[in-house]
Amino acid sequence: MTTLPLPDGRATLRSLIAAHVPADAAEARDQAAMLAFIDAHADCLGRTNPLGHFTGSALVFDPAGRLLLLWHRKLERWLQPGGHSEPEEHDPLETARREAHEETGLTDLTPLSALPLDLDIHRIPGRGDEPAHDHLDVRYALLTRQPEAATVSVESRALRWFAVEELGGLGLDAALWRAVEKGRRCLAAQPTASSSSSSSSSPRM
Repeated sequence: MTTLPLPDGRATLRSLIAAHVPADAAEARDQAAMLAFIDAHADCLGRTNPLGHFTGSALVFDPAGRLLLLWHRKLERWLQPGGHSEPEEHDPLETARREAHEETGLTDLTPLSALPLDLDIHRIPGRGDEPAHDHLDVRYALLTRQPEAATVSVESRALRWFAVEELGGLGLDAALWRAVEKGRRCLAAQPTASSSSSSSSSPRM
């Protein structure tokens, strides 16, 4: 059986997902499902496919290791910034950075790595005319050195920096916890992240 080549955008996305090294069996299952979804659906980007679509999200850290989360208006829970790709966006990092900027107002977001931090598929409940569907989320770790500049957007009711010891009571799911731990390790590996003067003295939002 001959496998036809994918268009450039999907091929780029597929290569990125295929090269990721999953941390556990759950992430490996989601990785395999993402690859199958890309192969099966020409409209895997954007948001036109009613079954699901790729999204990009960002775990935004400050130099002190705090994590920025927003209270999502529709889902009513603390989540990382992120959202749907634009049809012309074939790089989920581009989506993650754009969404993080739009939802937090931060303008200095720098990727801790150009490679995905984590992969996760989660179900979005139906709302109005939109049926329940999957978000195939590609997650990245971003760093800001201006945490005090974060501002609430129209998509959230609140925006707050959390120290890692404060995260336990937020009801984060296992996949997000996995990504948080990966992000902390990624941040710790940065040679200058912890030396910035904008760390723990920054006001909490």
